[in-house]
Amino acid sequence: MTRLMLATALALTMILVACNGDDPKQFSTTIDNPYWPMKPLTRWTFHEVDEQGEVTVDTVIVTEATKPMANGVTARVVRDTARIHGHVVEDTFDWYAQAKDGTVWYLGEDTAEFEDGKITSRAGSWEAGKDGARAGIMVPARPRKGMRYREEYSKGNAEDNGEVLSLDEMADVPAGHYDGMVLIKDTSTLETRSLEYKLYAKGAGPVLALGVSGDVDRESLVKMDRAPAGSGQGPLGSP
Repeated sequence: MTRLMLATALALTMILVACNGDDPKQFSTTIDNPYWPMKPLTRWTFHEVDEQGEVTVDTVIVTEATKPMANGVTARVVRDTARIHGHVVEDTFDWYAQAKDGTVWYLGEDTAEFEDGKITSRAGSWEAGKDGARAGIMVPARPRKGMRYREEYSKGNAEDNGEVLSLDEMADVPAGHYDGMVLIKDTSTLETRSLEYKLYAKGAGPVLALGVSGDVDRESLVKMDRAPAGSGQGPLGSP
């Protein structure tokens, strides 16, 4: 292991310890990591196209709300709503916080799947500090090629992992042309055939996601704008 790799591993370990609840004061609901800035009321609209050509419209809103987590950290609440033909098929409250070094941490989600307006599943919901669940890194403060980390951990429920593959990618999506992007490889310990590549752009956040194994789809950023005050705070199913 090189000195750089060792230093990175030690730094990530120290942050992991802190985020597991040892020092909640090290975290903030102000999230300004350049690769995913989460200013309240920022809204992203994505179009996800699957193998059959069906389009899911995914709307992500950084709400003005915060939530105290079971591990002692206060998180920013982000609303993620997926619709097909205008009908909600999945609705989620995601919880994020930023460490002092700028790393964006994922602290859990409250999620529901819908059919004909009724909840059919709550699978995948978890909260850091409950039932052994632990927070994970969503976007490193200073991404480096070869960095590997846990994105989430709830045993048998949510076990995703990330690896930084590149720091200088480019892509064209409906929202525009982006370059200098970070490319992250996403895998799952629970779904070993699942593989997704995600690209993050400075000042914009997630721009493009490509599922190449498991769920084979393409999710592209269509628009980034500002949502009205109070957006995203309704109950699940009614954002």
